[in-house]
Amino acid sequence: MSGGLRTDVTGAHRVVVKVGSSSLTSARGGIDQQRIDTLVDVLAERRGNGIEVVLVSSGAIATGFAPLGLRSRPRDLATQQAAASVGQGLLVARYTEAFGRHGFRVAQVLLTLDDVTRRSHYRNAYRTLARLLEFGVLPIINENDSVATEEIRFGDNDRLAALVAHLVNADLLVLLSDVDGLYDGDPRRPGSAKVSEVRGEEDLSHVVVRKSGRSGVGTGGMVTKVEAARIATGAGIPVILADASDAGRALAGEPVGTHFHRTGRRRPARQLWLAHATTPRGRLRLDSGAVRAVCERRASLLPAGIVEVDGDFGVGDPVDLVDPEGRTVARGLVNFDAHELPGLLGRSTRDLARELGPAYEREVVHRDDLVLVGQRDRNGTRA
Repeated sequence: MSGGLRTDVTGAHRVVVKVGSSSLTSARGGIDQQRIDTLVDVLAERRGNGIEVVLVSSGAIATGFAPLGLRSRPRDLATQQAAASVGQGLLVARYTEAFGRHGFRVAQVLLTLDDVTRRSHYRNAYRTLARLLEFGVLPIINENDSVATEEIRFGDNDRLAALVAHLVNADLLVLLSDVDGLYDGDPRRPGSAKVSEVRGEEDLSHVVVRKSGRSGVGTGGMVTKVEAARIATGAGIPVILADASDAGRALAGEPVGTHFHRTGRRRPARQLWLAHATTPRGRLRLDSGAVRAVCERRASLLPAGIVEVDGDFGVGDPVDLVDPEGRTVARGLVNFDAHELPGLLGRSTRDLARELGPAYEREVVHRDDLVLVGQRDRNGTRA
């Protein structure tokens, strides 16, 4: 750190900023124009200093509350999508007007999970965002809530922001929340302390995080923010988690909020998709030899090393690879469907090819379609 400022913040040339619904809404639950204006003032200042900014903004559903006469966030997907359909245009109109006062143009970009998990969609999204930035336009990104089904939803904009940061080759991700950083317990309770620096998993070993935010308006919580930080920092992108009221100080590099340091290098897009943007359709239980081959030698997975198949999946679907104790060690795209695979287990590809034909002399999961995953708590209560 130089002069008390965070150098990986002050040195960032392209920044993704995510703001949640709870940071944009009033006490009554609707969108607060003053909060939008305050955020836009901060982002416009950074943009005026030559920093490229991509904004991931929640708030479409909350913006649709009042026009539809809703008093709180609806629980059913159809009503949420109706609110988003009404609210998204109104929300972008507010951003357009606010940024327009500073002389900046904005563009609306709506994404679904397919846009970062399907390679052709991913490339197209990248080209669109890159061209907008070349034109000097500030992209405003949100999940396409009005059409996304449960199967293709991100579920929260924190993970979307992390994946967008990787997509646009960002130097920094800033997550703006309704709390001033990560705490080692519930920040509303005495004795909880803020965690100012996170340099790796060991700094999170004592942290217990909440599942939901304060307002009940948004869908994310601290769990999703920590997971987003893991995704970004594992891909070489530092993350700042701060209160939305501290956005200006956070973007100036002042030591506010929580600073998640890089933990890895930029990863190939395909590996990032597999690890963080896919939902497994099944599980393959491996024997200990196959676990060593996949994890230590980075080998492809062959039928001989599989002892059990679980789930209903087709060729090309993502599946989790689990060790004999049931712990997930990797995720990959499978080359056989769930109905065909059981008859191949424990057999060598040479024998299968001799009996069934050359088409069966192939890997169940090729190493190029496989990514190792860390051992993490799966219940969402501990980071």
